[in-house]
Order: sequence, then C-alpha cells, then structure tokens
Amino acid sequence: MTYVEDELNSQPECWTRAAAQAARHATALPAAGERVAIVGCGTSYFMAQSVAALREDAGQGETDAFAASEFPRDRAYDRVVALTRSGTTTEVLELLTALKGRTRTVALTADPDTPVMTAADDVVVLDFADERSVVQTRFATTALTLLRAHLGLHTDAVVADARAALAAELPEGLVERTQFTFLGRGWTVGLASEAALKMREASLSWTEAYPAMEYRHGPISISTAGTATWMFGEAPESLAGQVRETGALWVPGELDPLAELVRAQRLAVAVAAARGLDPDRPRHLTRSVILAP
Repeated sequence: MTYVEDELNSQPECWTRAAAQAARHATALPAAGERVAIVGCGTSYFMAQSVAALREDAGQGETDAFAASEFPRDRAYDRVVALTRSGTTTEVLELLTALKGRTRTVALTADPDTPVMTAADDVVVLDFADERSVVQTRFATTALTLLRAHLGLHTDAVVADARAALAAELPEGLVERTQFTFLGRGWTVGLASEAALKMREASLSWTEAYPAMEYRHGPISISTAGTATWMFGEAPESLAGQVRETGALWVPGELDPLAELVRAQRLAVAVAAARGLDPDRPRHLTRSVILAP
C-alpha cells in the first residue's frame, strides 16, 4: 500500500479526533462577526475556499479566501487563518510575517517543529493528520473538518459517509475514462477544484473543475463517451440528463461532499495504478514549496 492510500484510509478517525478538539481551539479560531480571510497554497487554498463559503452561509461574518501569494495586503481583516500542512511554505510564512502586529493570525499546521509556530499569533497543530505523501489527503480534510466543527456544521453522519466512501466500489468504467470534470456549488466548488488537483497530481489526468451552473457555459462541449463528470453535492436541475446525452459518465454526489472528496482521492490512486504511476512520487512536486531567497 502506498503512503497516500494509507493516509486517505485513515480520514474517518482523523475527522472524529479533529471535531472533538474544535472546542479546545475556539479562542484561536474566528469568532462570529469577525471579518476573516483564509489563505493557503495548492490544496490548502481550495480548502480555504470551502471554509470561506461555509462560514458566510452560516451567517458568521464576511469571509474571503486567497492563495497566500495573492492576499491583498492593504485590505483590513479582523483575523487571517493560514492553512499549511508543512509549516514551511514560503508564501504563507512571508504573509504571516508581513501581518505581524497588524492583524491577528492563526495557522493550522501538521508539524510543530517548523517556522510557522512563531510566524503566527496562534497555532492549531493537527500532528495526528500529518502525512508522508507529497499528495495531500487527510491533513486537508481534517483541517476543514476542524473548521467545520467550529462552525457547528460537523456531524457523525459525515464520518459515516467517509467510511462508506472507503468501502464502496468506484463506479464501473470510471477508472478507464480519459478526462474528468468535477463540479460544485457554494462551499463544494473548492472541493471540486481539489478533486481535480488530486487527479492531476497523482495520476497525471486531464481534469477540470467548475461551479456547476457554469458547466453549460462552454465546458460541457468536451463531454463525450470517454469523459466523466462528477457532482459534489446536489446537482442543478436537468444537468445530469444533459451530461448523459453527451455520452459522458455522470457521477452523482450521493454522500456528504467531503466524503465524496475521499472517493475522488481513491479514484486518483486507482487511475495512477492503472497507468503504472506511483502516486507517492508525483513528478515535479515536493511536499512543501520553499522558494530560494
């Protein structure tokens, strides 16, 4: 078993543990009414998008998400949340340093022995969700679960769906497809983007991600008998039928959207295996991006 397989299989336990710890970290995490920005790079950026949408939908306050390199430093926030598995990502550390003394910051990380521990004002360490694989799975979803629990949006049903996602067979014929599109709405747009990233990283697949209502504004033109379109959450009316009419495989989101991401992670590993690739060693990638000064 690869590292990434072992790590993605452990997600139900990680989520349960993170949800149980949410109350302990309540003072470090955004309070209701605060104006908040959530930042990250790569996978963490997509998790930031999901959390931002969840927080606003919950009526907790205005919340933006940015790639750490694109943060608007002249904009005022009550708190900035940084997601960084390694605690060493250059863009995140540079941003936290720039905000020191100006804006309250909190970092969610997996490694307590890294520079982020002093770069941020507050730190939440999820070391039990750390990973050996370059490809992120459990840290990202565990960080999202912690923040989801902090908003009062996590339930035991989410963990049950994750277990179901690990136990069920992938849809027949899915692994053999040559192109994959992931769709989301609201908070699941970030999850769809993350699913597409996992497929690119682990299996070098041609993948795309869109807000579901945007799919008919051009991207559906690539759908054919060799493609698959996967919905995270409830699909817009008539979209499934329109996708099927193209000959593409339609994959409905039947589980909690975060559990659907676990299914997509499994697909990425399965496609990598079918193509003779090692998902633990994606080409041109490292566990953390550290830029030379």
